[in-house]
Amino acid sequence: MNNQTTNKLSDPNIRKLFENKNFVFLSTLMEDGSPQVSPTWVDIENEDILINTAIGRTKHRNVTRDPRVAVAVVDVNNPYNSVVIRGKVIDQLTGDIAEKHIDKLSKKYLDKEYPYRAPGEKRILLKIRPHSIFHMN
Repeated sequence: MNNQTTNKLSDPNIRKLFENKNFVFLSTLMEDGSPQVSPTWVDIENEDILINTAIGRTKHRNVTRDPRVAVAVVDVNNPYNSVVIRGKVIDQLTGDIAEKHIDKLSKKYLDKEYPYRAPGEKRILLKIRPHSIFHMN
């Protein structure tokens, strides 16, 4: 097994985990400091991880109050290939950018535009900057 710690997402083996149809587990902090974990879709852009959610959901409320997060991703075809990241939400994007991004993610994971839109729901794109990356392969 090969283990490595870095602070960059430039390693092609790490990027591949985020580019493939692997779910990630996003950990945020509740108001009382306890952890909250959400399995979710993911995207990667340059050195940042992108998570799309709806405004007002627990993960959105948590990162607005405290931007520190952890993200774990496991290769669906090889569970011994995984990455664990600690980082911070550095930006929250709304509007057309977030709405178009959820369709991009849905095409990646479901091969179609996002089918789960709720009336009045507005999307938000969380941009996460990693501080520590641990890759186990």
